[in-house]
Amino acid sequence: MASVQIALPLPVLPQGWAGEKDFKPVGHLSHATDRNIEPVGPHFLAHARRKRHKRTFSEDDRIQAQANVRKVEDDDEDDVSEPEDAMMLQREAKDWKGQDHYAVLGISRYRHKATEEQIKKAHRKKVLKHHPDKKAAKGGTEDDQFFKCIQKATEVLLDPVKRRQFDSVDEHADVEPPTKKETQKGNFYKLWGKVFDAEGRFSKNHPVPKLGNENSSEEDVEHFYNFWYNFDSWRSFEYLDEDVPDDNENRDQKRHMERKNQNARRKRKTEDTARLRKLVDDCLALDERIKKFRQQKNASKNKRKADKEAEQKRLVEEAAKKKEEEARLQAEKEAAEKAAKADSKKAKEAAKNAAKKNKRVVRGSVKDANYFHEGGDAPAAQVDSALNDADLIMTKIDNEEMATFAGKLKETKDAPGIKKIFQDEVARLVEAGKLKAGEAKSLS
Repeated sequence: MASVQIALPLPVLPQGWAGEKDFKPVGHLSHATDRNIEPVGPHFLAHARRKRHKRTFSEDDRIQAQANVRKVEDDDEDDVSEPEDAMMLQREAKDWKGQDHYAVLGISRYRHKATEEQIKKAHRKKVLKHHPDKKAAKGGTEDDQFFKCIQKATEVLLDPVKRRQFDSVDEHADVEPPTKKETQKGNFYKLWGKVFDAEGRFSKNHPVPKLGNENSSEEDVEHFYNFWYNFDSWRSFEYLDEDVPDDNENRDQKRHMERKNQNARRKRKTEDTARLRKLVDDCLALDERIKKFRQQKNASKNKRKADKEAEQKRLVEEAAKKKEEEARLQAEKEAAEKAAKADSKKAKEAAKNAAKKNKRVVRGSVKDANYFHEGGDAPAAQVDSALNDADLIMTKIDNEEMATFAGKLKETKDAPGIKKIFQDEVARLVEAGKLKAGEAKSLS
């Protein structure tokens, strides 16, 4: 581009200017410097275009506007638009609340990620295509229902509050959680990652942590699940409210509808919180990293325990070496005491077993003596009395006396002889003062 040199001398102050009397210079101006200025920018290009095509300002503006319209119409369909559903084109404007605003504008693949510029660009293109006047010019009908849907979609999506309300109930942006069978195919992180990426759009706190992969650290995994178990959601459900009448004469109905809408919002919020909690629970239950971290902790714990035991063993061995002789003597002493205790225990066990055996002999002898009843089977009262007296006798004698008593009974098989032995033992106990006379009633 050719350079242009412009000579601009400093202006000369006119004679008699207002500050001439009071003006006191404090310095002087430097000499002028020649600089090369290159013509650039949109205004110069517009000037060059007008000169080249010999256009006036109005002619150039009109031609440029037409070119811009053609450019919008000729844009790549995949850039800001999508194929239009025939059913969507037949939607009534009054049903705007049930429409998918992103699909109406042809940007459903962007959804909540769509920028304001993308929404405006999509709106311009849809208006150029579906404006009633343009349809009429092409020989079509002047039906403006879908055009009103376009206008309503743009109104909602360009209003931050209304757009957030719509995004809160936009089910098309949700990702269904995978089944257990799907995650077992090795797609756990990919499938569940998409679910939490979709849910993360409702988070008040940013950045939203990622699910990660099998190499994620335990700290990152714990941070992820802590974040989602304490998830702070901005999601609301005002968009699903029933319309509140604007009739000021019916205030009671208006209040009733407002309360009904508030209760419905709270219920949906509670259900959504429970749904998200279950979502996190299901993901946690299938996350193999949790099992891996638990195994690592157990292995580390077992290693520390083994190291501690090894150290204790080493200290014990060193102490044992220093006191080997003392330990040997102590071991011999303990072995002797243990042997004595074992012998004593065996003797006690033998005596105990012998006592049990002798008691069985005594009780068996009572039965053999027909419970000290003469003639026929002994009645139940006699049986109880005889057994009680036998038990009473056995409580009054020691093991040696029991052995002597049982020995006598073993040698006698006839009922009178057995009863005589019992009576003699009772007499001996009465004489020794261990039993009162007449206390053994069945033997009196």
